Amino acid sequence: MRRRWPLLWLALYRRRRMLIALLVGMVVFEALIVVVANAIPPGQLFSAGGKRPPSAYRAFSGSSGDVSIASYAGLLGAGLTHPFWIAMQLTAIGSLAAAAVAADVESGTVELVMVRPVSRSRLLAERTAALVLAALALNAAATLTVAVGVALSPDIRRAVPIGGVFAAGVMGLGFALCLIGPAMAVSAGGRRRAQVIGATIAIGAVGFAVNFIALAWGPAAPLRFLSPFHYYAPGDALAGGGVLWPQLGILVGVGTLGVLLADLLLRRRDLAP
Repeated sequence: MRRRWPLLWLALYRRRRMLIALLVGMVVFEALIVVVANAIPPGQLFSAGGKRPPSAYRAFSGSSGDVSIASYAGLLGAGLTHPFWIAMQLTAIGSLAAAAVAADVESGTVELVMVRPVSRSRLLAERTAALVLAALALNAAATLTVAVGVALSPDIRRAVPIGGVFAAGVMGLGFALCLIGPAMAVSAGGRRRAQVIGATIAIGAVGFAVNFIALAWGPAAPLRFLSPFHYYAPGDALAGGGVLWPQLGILVGVGTLGVLLADLLLRRRDLAP
């Protein structure tokens, strides 16, 4: 184990098999999305009978604007908001966040960690950094896979700029940070790993459902601002070719506030099981 930042590397080492499996799964899934987009034009895939997909399908293409899922940007965006993509992100975040504090409190091993010359802030910082590195690896794997697919397909490349692919990857990392902050806050204040995993799933799964309902049902439209998926819009980034800075700022801001709250809770809480 490395002497520098030992808690960071230990967190990643303990979850190495899970992370490797998630990385392989991410690459295979995104490659499949690119193959489907290259083999069947999205307009034919989603416009059976000459009808355009409902506007609510923008939730599946990762768009808060005019990007339809029946387009190359929309289909690639769907690969970056698909339930499988979400599940892989939630698995990594929930597992590592639960292990950050709550799991050690639940098992009683946190006292063994704290008797060493390690401050609570350092414990939180290193384990948060491990989470960020895991999220960065997952989003980099997805982004590079899509980028290679776009580069090898002239039809897709004419509709989706390579810059848009990397912009969508940056937005994906922002989305992960938006989940990491609250998950760490729950871990810092909770006593059970199930609490952290449940909160992470709730933010991801419920957030997606709220965004879809807000797009599908007019009276619920204001609710979209409560969902991280309203701000995480990879379809718009793919079509526009650039990072959506205001939305990214909100995602990163929520994540930062969550980590600050986690630090406050960890400083004040009793770590006894």
